[in-house]
Amino acid sequence: MDLFSGILIVLGLVSFEVISSIDNAIINAEVLSTVDERTRKWFLLWGLLFAVFLVRGLLPWLIIWLTMPTLGPMGALTAAFSNDPAIKETIEHASPILLTGGGVFLIFLFFHWLFLEPKNFGLFFEETITKYGIWFYAVISLILVVIVWFGLKQNNMVAFSAIVGSSAFFITNGFKQNAEAQERNLLSATMSGVSKIIYLEIIDMTFSIDGVLGAFAFTLSVPLIIIGNGIGAFVVRELTIGNIERIKKYKYLKNGAMYSIFFLGIIMLAEGFHIEIPSLVSPIITIFIIGFFLIKSRVQPNES
Repeated sequence: MDLFSGILIVLGLVSFEVISSIDNAIINAEVLSTVDERTRKWFLLWGLLFAVFLVRGLLPWLIIWLTMPTLGPMGALTAAFSNDPAIKETIEHASPILLTGGGVFLIFLFFHWLFLEPKNFGLFFEETITKYGIWFYAVISLILVVIVWFGLKQNNMVAFSAIVGSSAFFITNGFKQNAEAQERNLLSATMSGVSKIIYLEIIDMTFSIDGVLGAFAFTLSVPLIIIGNGIGAFVVRELTIGNIERIKKYKYLKNGAMYSIFFLGIIMLAEGFHIEIPSLVSPIITIFIIGFFLIKSRVQPNES
């Protein structure tokens, strides 16, 4: 991998991490406004270290290690930079399992947003699809059936990873819905500052799964994922501190995040079924989509 490709991949990872974490940043900012200054500073400092090193650092390494256990812990960490033919062969053999499961997770995430979640309508068909939200479960069930069918023809573990990806979606989606339901309690004065911070960390961990899985559409290099997602997490914390009201005015940023997630999911599925996609496609598509919806938000600002 040359320097330009590495820089572009990191930029794509940072952009994706920031945009996909906007909802999390808004929740953080609103809850932090209800705690004292000392608790707020504790979260912004130690919470950042937790988010970057423990969640966005350990999670991608753990995913690769579990997917490719023969590499061992250090092998999983350095696999992307190794010239060992045996390691390269292991990665090539096992990567479809990781990519298929991650792709299913991201595609389900996109369709849940498209069919069921409230949104600012950024494209002409979104409002129509939202009216038929009841079809969400039918659509994703059919998608899963098709993926598993072709997965079984390729490798039983690829088919199984698609099931794992769908299960991971429903588990994390349940946590997210619970977090939204509990937001009023977090904003109330009845919970202690420490309790609110602990709950925010749990929410942050749940939201980070989207960004970490999406990162594998950019690269299998754990160091690059840690750098890109780490910088993105830092930017999100900075937005949480003082710029969140301005960010809220960009009403189509969530749309940009979700369409990025959809295309990254498609890329992961394609690579999971051995359709080769150039490494620069993911960051270029992500930056383009986010740029499009950012410009659209500036042209049509949020009036509320």
